[in-house]
Amino acid sequence: MTATAAGLTRRIRVDHPSAGYAAARVARETAHEAGLAGVLADRAAVVAAELAGNIDKHTDGGSVFVQASLTGRGVDVLAADDGPGMADLDHWLVDGNTTTATLGTGLGAVKRMAAEFRITSSPAAGTLAAARLLDPATPVPRRAIGHFRLPRDGEQFCGDAVALADVTGSRTAVVADGLGHGPDAAEAAEAALRVFTENPDRPLPHQLTNMHRALRTTRGAAVALVRIAPRRLEFCGVGNVSGASLGDGPSRLLLSTPGVVGFTLPSAPVRHLALADDDVVVLHTDGVGTGWRVPGRAPDLLLLAADLAHRHRNARDDAAMLALSAERPA
Repeated sequence: MTATAAGLTRRIRVDHPSAGYAAARVARETAHEAGLAGVLADRAAVVAAELAGNIDKHTDGGSVFVQASLTGRGVDVLAADDGPGMADLDHWLVDGNTTTATLGTGLGAVKRMAAEFRITSSPAAGTLAAARLLDPATPVPRRAIGHFRLPRDGEQFCGDAVALADVTGSRTAVVADGLGHGPDAAEAAEAALRVFTENPDRPLPHQLTNMHRALRTTRGAAVALVRIAPRRLEFCGVGNVSGASLGDGPSRLLLSTPGVVGFTLPSAPVRHLALADDDVVVLHTDGVGTGWRVPGRAPDLLLLAADLAHRHRNARDDAAMLALSAERPA
């Protein structure tokens, strides 16, 4: 049983022709930091440059986000633009059909190089794309996951944090939001994650109690915990971290109890929900708005991360989100 904490997500704003080179540099650096070397780091750079180049050449602007994957040794490259979208997406997914003069040979090459690749485009909403490059020793994850962790614009420290642990038969995750911004907020969130990573299999209320003790010397944090087992979910949270369970039909909100872990810890009940096999669970801090919640089919989680990071994030606040698929019976 191991717990993995998310590193920082790096955003490259695509509003100038050199953004492709900047995206390639960041992707190569992130790949090396994630333990990918040689050709895999080069592939990450090509993927980031291709996605950024498409945005620069053919859209009204957008962003590329690069981060270490939470699914093993790998890199996630997320891209979102402001339109107008691609009318013939299938054509541009053929290897060799390049839309730009970038380092690669088009979206077909991106699809071929990535262990996972997702893309959607429409005239109204623009294009979302996500590529995940993994070390060959890391199997493609059986269960979907999407995430990001972004500091507010101009800030080096992020007071929002995310961690994930797989235990036999279940998956447990935490999202923490340290009060305020900067290094003090990051200290509080990281203290909560240290408690979680030491014993991620403990009951969720016990986790909150132990975090409350550990955070008393910090400025405190909002914390939400979720445990997903086959066809069921447990949720427990304090503060402004919230989320939803999404599937067919209306979303079901996951609302935390008011309070501050490390300062005022209320009695936080554990909420139990039944999950269908195709449901997804999303947690996020208040740096992500709530306008993305729409009824209907559960979204692709990599594309959801790209969408929320670009279109629903408050750039004046730290922001983090984690999206997980429901566990299926063995």
